[in-house]
Amino acid sequence: MKIIVDAFGGDYSPEQTVLGALDALGAKSSLRIVLTGDEEKIAEVLKGQSYDKTRLEIVHAPAVVTGNDVPTEAVRKMTDSSLVKGLDLLASDDEAQAFVSTGATGAVLVGAYMKIGRIKGVSRPALAPALPTVKGKPVILCDCGANIDCKPVNLLHFAIMASAFSSAVTGAAKPVVGLLSNGAEAKKGNELNKEAFKLLSECPHIDFAGNCEARDMLSGDFDVVVADGFNGNIALKSAEGTAGAIFSVLMDGINKGGLRAKLGALLLRPVLRVVKNKMDYNAQGGACFLGLNKVVVKAHGAAKRKSVCAAILQARKLAKSEITEKIRMAVRTAAETGGNDAD
Repeated sequence: MKIIVDAFGGDYSPEQTVLGALDALGAKSSLRIVLTGDEEKIAEVLKGQSYDKTRLEIVHAPAVVTGNDVPTEAVRKMTDSSLVKGLDLLASDDEAQAFVSTGATGAVLVGAYMKIGRIKGVSRPALAPALPTVKGKPVILCDCGANIDCKPVNLLHFAIMASAFSSAVTGAAKPVVGLLSNGAEAKKGNELNKEAFKLLSECPHIDFAGNCEARDMLSGDFDVVVADGFNGNIALKSAEGTAGAIFSVLMDGINKGGLRAKLGALLLRPVLRVVKNKMDYNAQGGACFLGLNKVVVKAHGAAKRKSVCAAILQARKLAKSEITEKIRMAVRTAAETGGNDAD
């Protein structure tokens, strides 16, 4: 399987991106990777590294799209950038099954939409990270930032796509879907949520369990949580920030707590390490851009070696599971029986 990796754009690119790609090659002998980016800088990172040179290719792309660039203009004009060249390769090469980038989210989304195109019947492609939960199984948050303003039918399509995605990731026969809202009661929410609630309730192709409050998003009671990109992004970053704050406060308390606190921390270290790893959503890889004609995974901009490797292996797993075709079939079936066509 061939996967295209944008070697630049992230906070720690190209070093951490390239090293993560090498780790992925070492993990899967059937994997081939194409790195796009400045060939000389990539070669510098590869010096002294041990890897199968027959399974790694470099495509020279000297320019880098950053968060300061206007996404649409960057995709149209910066044709020699690592991002655009990578997406062009994904679109033109039948052997290329997926694309992974740590680059600017807006540019990745716009570029993927323009170059790869959406699946017929999908009103809006959406970003869907797999987040850890207290029960151990992941929950799919869809959308987490691709679509700030949404219509009710968009949220319905997010639920349909994310359910197919969840089944591919966890093996769940019929994932439980919740709608992110400000209360669990059916009458809660703004006008968008109330209309979406009605559509989700009437859809026979998903297992809709009702509203999900933000505090229950990581409970493990839901397999999929649906939201517009604005609220979904706030929920995601709030969860990430809260987890980071708790560990910071805990470490501060240990450091200031004297010998007893330090001894207690020493005894609890294995447990704390397990908890930290379990709740680290970066360990899941990245957020898959659902609704496109090929697999596109957006890894965290601050992703390091381990996270980049996880994102590449995640992209491989999704491509191998034929997730694109499964979403295409799910959307088509729902449209034929429910009449909820793309806008």
